[in-house]
Amino acid sequence: MSRNSLEKIIIRFDLYPEARQNVPIEDVIEMMRKNITIVPTRRGDTFSVTFQGKQDKVMKVTNSLAAMFIEENLKYREERATEVSRYTQDELNLAQAVLDRKEQAMRDYKLKHFNEMPEQRQGNLGRLNALHARYQGRQDSIQDLERTRIMIHEQISLLNRINDALVSDRVTVTPNRAMGKYERLQKLRQYLDGLSAKYTEKHPEVRRTKQLIANLESDLEQTSPATETGSVRRVQNPEIQRLQLQIKEIGLNIRKLRQDQVNIKEEISRHEKWIEAVPVREAAWKSLTRDYGELRRHYDFLVSQNLQALSVKHLERKQKGSKFEIVDPARFPEKPFKPDFKKMLLLALGIGGGLGVGLTLVMDFLNTSFRDPDKLESALGVGVICSVPYVKTAKENYRQRIATVLYVCLFGGYTLILVAALVYLYWQGKIII
Repeated sequence: MSRNSLEKIIIRFDLYPEARQNVPIEDVIEMMRKNITIVPTRRGDTFSVTFQGKQDKVMKVTNSLAAMFIEENLKYREERATEVSRYTQDELNLAQAVLDRKEQAMRDYKLKHFNEMPEQRQGNLGRLNALHARYQGRQDSIQDLERTRIMIHEQISLLNRINDALVSDRVTVTPNRAMGKYERLQKLRQYLDGLSAKYTEKHPEVRRTKQLIANLESDLEQTSPATETGSVRRVQNPEIQRLQLQIKEIGLNIRKLRQDQVNIKEEISRHEKWIEAVPVREAAWKSLTRDYGELRRHYDFLVSQNLQALSVKHLERKQKGSKFEIVDPARFPEKPFKPDFKKMLLLALGIGGGLGVGLTLVMDFLNTSFRDPDKLESALGVGVICSVPYVKTAKENYRQRIATVLYVCLFGGYTLILVAALVYLYWQGKIII
């Protein structure tokens, strides 16, 4: 119904040639719009397009209007599908960019604080328990080694006493006092080994014990008995050397275990810090991912909408007209659409009856003659003695009969002529009954 569309049809079928010469094209287009009717029908999703005009062009114009409607509708649907597809694609790109930035921030945060995340809590607790068990295991191993070292020291002490007993056969003088100092020295050495397993070298008791050992060793060197050929040399027992090597090896193992304990303590401290930071990381993670779910749902919705828009766009390009068709094309009319004779007859009878009643009332209103003696008396103020009726003469009666015959003949002739004209027009198809 736009101006461009209707103007093309007017020029194509040369409609309203006289009107186009006398009035502007806008008035001609408006005249054509009044002759076009588009109404929905009761047969489902359909509507009808009608056009009123001359017999030789109405069918072509109506079919052209229907074809133009389908063409414009397809063009509109394709443009709309393209616009929708472009809009959804732009929105999808924007949502994807926002979602990518959000996921990048979440990924960076998780990589930076991976061990402190809430989902790592159970794993950290399990590893912390395992580290405590390892630390306790190292401590138990150290204690076992310390006990073993003490036992070895006792074995060495026993072997030394045996060795001293063997050497005493060659000693000229063996004072009982020197033997007591030697036993005290062995006890102090054993006591020092027990203290070393518990305390550091700077502990006061360790330092005091070392000082006592040094004093006893000095006294023993000064009071050692002499043989006939000089000082007696102690015979070295291979078993004692083996035990001393074993003590050194135990010492190395103890130092290694203590170093492992230090490393395990650091590991325990690190895991405890991770577990303590879990509530903070959990709150920060919730704040960071608060709107991620909505962004993800919005992105998924736009993806589905974009796929649907692309599908609709493809269908509009490949299946044009598949959803819109002409059910009943326009045909050449077998009888005129108007005028309707029944309506015209009823209208003429109504107008005639109205004119008759109206003329009678008007003539009665314009007639100023007196028809009632009472009205005459009231108008003139003079009493009426009597009233004489009007008596027609023979000549007046003759004239009245002639006039009546003429009126009947004229009415009958007019009626015959009108009926004949209507019959002729009906057979010619000019009127509809």
